[in-house]
Amino acid sequence: MTKIIACIDGSITSPAVCKAAAWVSDKLQAPLDLLHVLDKNEYPKPENSKNLSGNIGLGSRENLLQELVELDEKRSRLALEHGKNILQDARVLAQQHHAINVTTHQRHGGLMETLSDLQQDTRVLVLGRQGQAHENETHSLGSHLENVIRALTKPILITLPEFNIPQRFMIAYDGSSTATKALEKVAVSDLLKGLECHITMVAEDDTNHQSQLDKAKQHLIAAGFEVTTALLQGVVQPALHEYQRANNIDLMVMGAYGHSRIRQFLVGSNTAKMVRMSDIPLLLLR
Repeated sequence: MTKIIACIDGSITSPAVCKAAAWVSDKLQAPLDLLHVLDKNEYPKPENSKNLSGNIGLGSRENLLQELVELDEKRSRLALEHGKNILQDARVLAQQHHAINVTTHQRHGGLMETLSDLQQDTRVLVLGRQGQAHENETHSLGSHLENVIRALTKPILITLPEFNIPQRFMIAYDGSSTATKALEKVAVSDLLKGLECHITMVAEDDTNHQSQLDKAKQHLIAAGFEVTTALLQGVVQPALHEYQRANNIDLMVMGAYGHSRIRQFLVGSNTAKMVRMSDIPLLLLR
């Protein structure tokens, strides 16, 4: 059975991740799995710590080596226990916000490796824009976030330190096959049903683009959405953000990669820029 996977790390963003994941779980009536990954490079497994003895050079004192090994083991055990406590608190919060069948899951390894292993059973991945290492930097990205966006093929909901249930969402549409597939996924999913929908396109104001926008609008109207469209001019990111703020948009929806100006905007450093500068959660679709 596919699940909603939420990455919990104890940062200031974790409560928002819990609330966002609970909202997704409730809307899709899908079980929620709260995941805590303990980095194996920073916190080696206690039983492997003694392997350090092979790296000790000539002249090292045996008692100092033993103290270092014991300290490393204690640090790893405390981190594991702390992670379990974080998960239990997150489970209570998610249940309070109507998540379905909440479970907790702790892994010792790399985040990318873990998410790749779980991808087949993932319906939506929810994670915060900043992890513990960047939690005090308003417009920074977690160290793994861009790699996750590039590598995974599942929908990804990226939230900020605060999350409120969205009332209206905005689709950044460019007429590409990727954007059209994202729009089709919105149409058939229950996640955004009942929310006010805005479809925006940043392009020249001509008959072709107006036709593409109208076709997208009719597709979502047929799926039961209340739709407003806007053809915007200018640079993609500022134009989208200006529209978002002017219309009180709560959630931005984008195809992760396309073959047009949106694609150029998302590839490489532009991906990080888009996610970094957003004032609202983003739902990235493949």
